Amino acid sequence: MARMRDGHAGGAADEGHPPGAHDAARAAHPPLERTRFGGTERAPERQRHERDVPFSRSDMSKGPTELMEHRGPRVHWRVLIIASVVTLAFSIWAMLMPQQANDTMQAAVGWIATNLGWYYVLTVTIVIGFVLWVALSKEGSVRLGPDHSRPQYNLFTWVAMLFAAGVGIDMLFYSVTGPVVQYLDPPSGDGQTMAAAQDAVVWTMFHYGIAGWSMYALLGMAMGYFSYRWGMPLSIRAALYPLLGKRVRGPLGDSISIIALVGTVFGVATSMGIGVVLLGVGFSLIFGLPQGIALQIGLVIVAVLLTIAATTSGVDRGIRWISELNLWSAAAMMLYILFTGQTAFLLNALVENIGRFIVTLPERTLQTFAYEPDGAQWMGGWTLFFWAFWLAWGPFVGVFLARISRGRTLREFVIAAITAPVLCDFFMVSLFGNSALHEVIVGGNTEFAQLAVESPEAGWYALLQMFPGAMFLIGLATLSGLLFYLTSANSGAMVMSNFSSSIPEPSQDGPKWLRIYWALLTALLTIAMLLAGGVTTMEYATLIFALPVTVIAYLVMLSFSKVLRMERAEREGRVLQRRTMATTGGRAPERSWKQRLERMRAFPSKHQVAQFLDRVVRPAMADVVAEFRAQGYEVEQGRMANSTTGIDEPLLRVSMAEFRDFHYQVALVEAPVPMFGGRMSRETDVYFRLEVFTQTGSGGYDLMGLTKQQIIDDVLDRYEAHLAFLTVSEESDVASVLTPRMQQPTGTLPALPKSADDVQDLGDRKD
Repeated sequence: MARMRDGHAGGAADEGHPPGAHDAARAAHPPLERTRFGGTERAPERQRHERDVPFSRSDMSKGPTELMEHRGPRVHWRVLIIASVVTLAFSIWAMLMPQQANDTMQAAVGWIATNLGWYYVLTVTIVIGFVLWVALSKEGSVRLGPDHSRPQYNLFTWVAMLFAAGVGIDMLFYSVTGPVVQYLDPPSGDGQTMAAAQDAVVWTMFHYGIAGWSMYALLGMAMGYFSYRWGMPLSIRAALYPLLGKRVRGPLGDSISIIALVGTVFGVATSMGIGVVLLGVGFSLIFGLPQGIALQIGLVIVAVLLTIAATTSGVDRGIRWISELNLWSAAAMMLYILFTGQTAFLLNALVENIGRFIVTLPERTLQTFAYEPDGAQWMGGWTLFFWAFWLAWGPFVGVFLARISRGRTLREFVIAAITAPVLCDFFMVSLFGNSALHEVIVGGNTEFAQLAVESPEAGWYALLQMFPGAMFLIGLATLSGLLFYLTSANSGAMVMSNFSSSIPEPSQDGPKWLRIYWALLTALLTIAMLLAGGVTTMEYATLIFALPVTVIAYLVMLSFSKVLRMERAEREGRVLQRRTMATTGGRAPERSWKQRLERMRAFPSKHQVAQFLDRVVRPAMADVVAEFRAQGYEVEQGRMANSTTGIDEPLLRVSMAEFRDFHYQVALVEAPVPMFGGRMSRETDVYFRLEVFTQTGSGGYDLMGLTKQQIIDDVLDRYEAHLAFLTVSEESDVASVLTPRMQQPTGTLPALPKSADDVQDLGDRKD
């Protein structure tokens, strides 16, 4: 039941109308001529409903039905088989003909870098601009869920999961070799100069900066919005429903899922490959094992076994625990390096690096090195590879971020995603990179510099060996790298199983056997790319297979901007309504000073609330309904059964012809008794509130203690607000902000949250 509450309480589907009931309800309740927004149904509206692409909230509310043929989890066999064939074919090709595979991909990457480098750069720039626009716009206050939903995880846990899911072990791999390479051989100008040193670390920070996290934020907020606010599956195809309509369930939607799935497989496999190459050196140093491909394959096998064990435990017990441990181990490693190394130099360099990054960000974002002789080659090996890496990881990390961000606002989600993890990245890259540069520039260690360029994994551990207590630091760093690796592999297997399944519930995952299958297939692909040429081949494959994902990014931006117009219309409607408000100002009904004082001491029981409902609220709403009907309105009055309290809750709905109906429900909400205030003792830990719920969730105020007339005024104030919203929608020349009616047969009205626990569990069950 709570799943219906969450999915439908916040947006179009929050009317509670079961998908597919609109046509039957429209036939059963013809439009009223006297209603302001009634009259005969317009031909353009009928034409819109004949199209495949949704143009309105009414059309959008059909999404859950049109996207889900079955109510339970189901494997998308076509997506699974095609994506598996592509992955297996590439793996077999890479293992049987490694040199040919490497040469072919190298040629393809060269062509992409020369001819499509500008396209990757432009795409990432547009994505950054789009997510910032969403966060800074007034629509940034929209929640990933109904208006009354709140975050499931506390801030620290949430940030830890953001960081651990979106940051792979590859950052450790490139944190030393990146700055050293850019110092010795920068993309422009001479190497081994002061200018090259100032830019060396900044380039790596740029590659691990807001570009990748903007891609994660784009796909994460889009999928989370459509899932938690509209009741659709947590998937890429659901995020494209406003743009493509019911076609997302057919071959077109399958193609989109296949592209996202294949990109995810190659992105995760690349991270796994880089991880085992790096960890192989660490295990060799700690346990004395011989380095080479055998050790790397062994680590892949061991890691897959650990991933299978962890992935069956779910988000809370598996990924959450690993994420927090990951953050603590990474923090310990960074602090050890900071205080046992060149502390003053590292802190000064960190501040300068961040400042230089901020100042030069616009220039670097649009930099293509068109005037440099080897500009395309450098772009293909660095910036374009990282942009492709983030694009390939975008659907994977986006799904995971959406899973853990229910109840967050769009603004909070975007700002947190592009700041908190990015600052952690900067700290890590700056400490490792500047420690390496100090050894090269000040210490004159050319052997270390050469090692860092030719063998990044060996160079990283060579740097660790220069610190006091080297073996302790190596062990800590290897543990941190292993946790990075396990987090990415664990969540990757989970997301890949979701992409190859149809899952109505965002809280659910694909079958366990499917997660195990993808963990094994990703391991096979990782081994194949290691045999074909190691890290270089992985970079090539990522750059190639991420190209189709750029199309998905553009489609998601178009789809998401379309549905945000609906949110804007509702907000502008509320603003317009406030200009003519009566006594309440659009918020809680205004109380007398005696009522306000009494309310401070009142913590009513369930019995007291039930009595107030029968004596005051129900008669007030009955009078309103009678007057509506006397004036020719089409009104539906009913009661909502609350299985938790056993008390039926009053509800009225005014039909608005082809527009969205007016919905007013008084619901019992359980709340904890505060420990402060005028009450000096507590007989119970909880009390009950009578909150008003509309289509967008709870109004946040309590009707308990009001007079009958005040409640009548509140109903009319809410009705005026609804009319103002429809006025803005009607006056807009954008088709997508129109809000046709959403009715349903009597007796099928949805339940809304009744307690704090219900609000916390929204989206976890389905009626």
